[in-house]
Amino acid sequence: MHATTRVALAAATALAAAAAALAPASAAPAAAAPARTLNYVALGDSYSAGAFVRPWAEDDGCGRSALNYPRQAAGRLKVRLTDVTCSAAEVRAGALEPQTDPAGPPSVPPKGGWAPRPAQVRAVSAATDLVTVGLGGNSVGFAEIVQKCVERGLASLGLGHPCSSAYSGGAAATALEGRFTALRADFTTLLKEIRRRAPHAKVAVVGYPAVVDEAAGCRWGSWPQLGTVAKGDMPWLDSLERRVNTLLREQAERAGALYVDTYTGSTGHGVCAAGGRRWMYGIKDDLTGEGRQKDTPSDLCRLIPARGEACTVLHPNLAGVGHLTTRVTRALTTMGAARR
Repeated sequence: MHATTRVALAAATALAAAAAALAPASAAPAAAAPARTLNYVALGDSYSAGAFVRPWAEDDGCGRSALNYPRQAAGRLKVRLTDVTCSAAEVRAGALEPQTDPAGPPSVPPKGGWAPRPAQVRAVSAATDLVTVGLGGNSVGFAEIVQKCVERGLASLGLGHPCSSAYSGGAAATALEGRFTALRADFTTLLKEIRRRAPHAKVAVVGYPAVVDEAAGCRWGSWPQLGTVAKGDMPWLDSLERRVNTLLREQAERAGALYVDTYTGSTGHGVCAAGGRRWMYGIKDDLTGEGRQKDTPSDLCRLIPARGEACTVLHPNLAGVGHLTTRVTRALTTMGAARR
């Protein structure tokens, strides 16, 4: 190689090395910031609390199960949960205002009764990221209506449709319409209050699963099913539940919240379904869930001629809670929570 060429190459190499030394070092890729833990608040009644699914977690009359859908979903998604669900809660007396009548379990309250529970909406704050609301059935008096249907079905020996006839006109019909009107107004107020307290939170309204969607498998007088409710009244009870769900869906859509449909996926698994297909307790039934926790029946419950451990009165059993958990977990994921 020519000497001049060698000198040129050496000079070029030296210049390249100097440039490399003077060039700023390339920045190392920044480490990803750890995902912030989301704050989740669950509002709701006994269906959200998982009442009568063992084990219930606190002895405060609200009957919150350690396996209810808020707790299972929060565990799966690793979000920080505040669970203020409570049996017998209504939208007004329970969510918007204090609740004075928790219904358990335990079904037999202590001497002096259960202590009042603060308004559930107080648990929602500016730090809240996710909210689920599972309320409405108690506001229209669904449990009271079922009780009336039991009584009227017994008096008619299961013939005809004595309960739906009683609510088709007169004072009973007027009172029921008034309850739906009040539910609509109260739910509007509740969703506005949640938005005021937590402007950036994602909100889901959780509907009710199928309870009496098919009457074919029910036997009159079977207390693990619907007891003495006449078969002719069962389609009306189903229509009443679907009417509540329709109202909840409309309220969610109007407020920009997500509606969680738990009814569609549970049809065929209501209280009249057979064996393991049944996701719903009957009027009086054996408890499901973990452990051997007992619920001492009330005096009235003892009068029902059935062997069931407790008067469970049409609540989701363990399988039913599992269905709710799946639907709510999916909804929370849609709203920004993610499995970690």
